[in-house]
Amino acid sequence: MSARLPEGYVRLTVGGAELVAERGLAASLGAVLERTTLYAYARDHRSRVAFQGRLPAYSVPLDGAPGGRVVVRHSHHGGLLAALTGDRFLAPTRAPLELRTALRLRDAGVRTPAIAGYAIYRAGPLLRRADVATHEVPRAMDLAAALLEADAAFRVAALGATSVLLQTLTAAGARHPDLNLKNVLLADGGRAGDLPVAYVLDVDRVVFGPPDSPSIARANFDRLARSARKWRDVRGLAVSDPEIEEVARSAGVPA
Repeated sequence: MSARLPEGYVRLTVGGAELVAERGLAASLGAVLERTTLYAYARDHRSRVAFQGRLPAYSVPLDGAPGGRVVVRHSHHGGLLAALTGDRFLAPTRAPLELRTALRLRDAGVRTPAIAGYAIYRAGPLLRRADVATHEVPRAMDLAAALLEADAAFRVAALGATSVLLQTLTAAGARHPDLNLKNVLLADGGRAGDLPVAYVLDVDRVVFGPPDSPSIARANFDRLARSARKWRDVRGLAVSDPEIEEVARSAGVPA
């Protein structure tokens, strides 16, 4: 029996794939699946914009989407499992969990892009592949790109927004085991002069514990700090230890 869907989402079977989508976008995403997979549509679209990661994600137009575009990712294992299982997951994949997690985070005040829908494809009796489409956050860049900016005031504002994001994750009791510079998205506040705001990405592996947990606050910060220092050591990112520690202080991370 299929799990009950969150309010506002519907489930369809299209072209042999299972589609779960926001009600207002089900027709548009279903029309894509009648021809191809969501990821193939995004990868091959002439207006695509690529974002590099384990696999590229693509921003593409979609009728009915707020702002007119969505970002499509193809789910893929990382780490030791990558070579063995690649993009195949035990049914029903992590996509349903990602949807529930994203909604729980947003309800708790943590900014994360809304999920427009996901598609699950059979890859054998027990295995499945999955694509996930999220609403594109306009005028945004990841934290790595933000810290490469020459404008010192913008860099300070980006780190301040990251501190706020860490605070909200702590308040929600949400631990992100892969909180790296590419998984923090900085967007402008929407009006001239507004400070940037930070979103957390790739939330399918987020786990929840007690709200306001000091250990969760420390785990999230330590993971992000490791990423920042790696970017500094390997790629020459100009971020200092005092700047990194100021993020912890501003976010209320215990020593």
